[in-house]
Amino acid sequence: MSFLALQLAKEQIADLELQLLKRKLRVSQSPCDTNAVVGDRQLKAFCSNDYLGLANHPDLIKALAEGSKKYGVGSGASHLISGHSAAHELLEKKLASFQEPFIPNARALFFSSGYLANLTAITGFAKLAPRNGLSLYSAKLNHASLIDGIRLASAQNNASVHLFDHTQLDSLLNVLKEDTKPLKLIVTDGVFSMDGDLAPVKELLKIAEQHDALLLVDDAHGFGVLGEQGHGILEQENIRSDRIIYIGTLGKAAGVSGAFICAQDYFIEWLIQKGRPYIYSTATPPAIAHTLVKSLEIIEGDEGKKRRAQLSRLIKVWQDEMTFAGWTKSPSCTSIQPVILGSNASALMAAKLLDDAGYWIPAIRPPTVPVGSARLRITFSANHSVDDVRELIRTLKDIEQKILEKNST
Repeated sequence: MSFLALQLAKEQIADLELQLLKRKLRVSQSPCDTNAVVGDRQLKAFCSNDYLGLANHPDLIKALAEGSKKYGVGSGASHLISGHSAAHELLEKKLASFQEPFIPNARALFFSSGYLANLTAITGFAKLAPRNGLSLYSAKLNHASLIDGIRLASAQNNASVHLFDHTQLDSLLNVLKEDTKPLKLIVTDGVFSMDGDLAPVKELLKIAEQHDALLLVDDAHGFGVLGEQGHGILEQENIRSDRIIYIGTLGKAAGVSGAFICAQDYFIEWLIQKGRPYIYSTATPPAIAHTLVKSLEIIEGDEGKKRRAQLSRLIKVWQDEMTFAGWTKSPSCTSIQPVILGSNASALMAAKLLDDAGYWIPAIRPPTVPVGSARLRITFSANHSVDDVRELIRTLKDIEQKILEKNST
């Protein structure tokens, strides 16, 4: 690396520090759970995406050991070379069956991460379009992986890109009315990861039908927790359509790792042939796929229902009992419950005071969220108790008072 590059990196990192935007790694020495050991301290964690509390589940630990014994610890190659195992095949069939009630002729494709799944789905779709023949419509608050997929697809196809506010769909409708391009894709999160609110999927699908578009839904934070059986936002909204490309991640509520695309059979076959991130990535270890099959059984079984019911109890306690004097609480109905403080300094101070009180809840700052909306992103797990939430409420009220008093002097 050139000396100039190193000097620029040093200067720009210093600038991030001045703006209170530099991020730091914290090393956890314990399994992902509601109690975490960080350094030499035990903290109550309200920050992971392990919504159902499955990441340290004994049945999944056992399944991973079984999978490793049966398949080893690596896949050895990409799926199209020699890395596609019986475990991957079984997992994909089970994932497709999860979404078959909502997507006709559903087929699933497994990936090592949600980022790769989103890049593959969007760029693969773009390859179907003639040059200059594609329009991409993206919700403004979409996850970075969706944004990057759209940027890459736009560059390779010279596609038109339009942003829309998912809470106000008039602008989306107005642009679509004038759109004469042959292929159109509307892209949205199912649950918005920093606000916890749901996309208006029914309305977006209706718009897609009216204007001959497809709808891609990244349900990273809905899969496993939304719907009676945890099948996600399509189940919750009782939607069935062949226009949907569904993305689910498996390292959040499913408790393990990876992601999948589920869509009509021919589209999945196209991605196998032309999806570069899929073709040129080493397959996830089969033991992970073996473990995920067990995770899916838990999600749609009685235990999954009980865990989702516990999450609903925690969310209700939070929404009923948490009030702030100056901060803003989201009306989210999901496990993601942000508290908006505004400034980076206030968010960092609150996170530090929470840490001092024994809580792990990091400050979320730009560019992850818009400037002026720095926040605490509080997330609930089915392994939290009602008492845990009430104790957090008491602690947060005390911390808010301290910060408001400090800022007023």
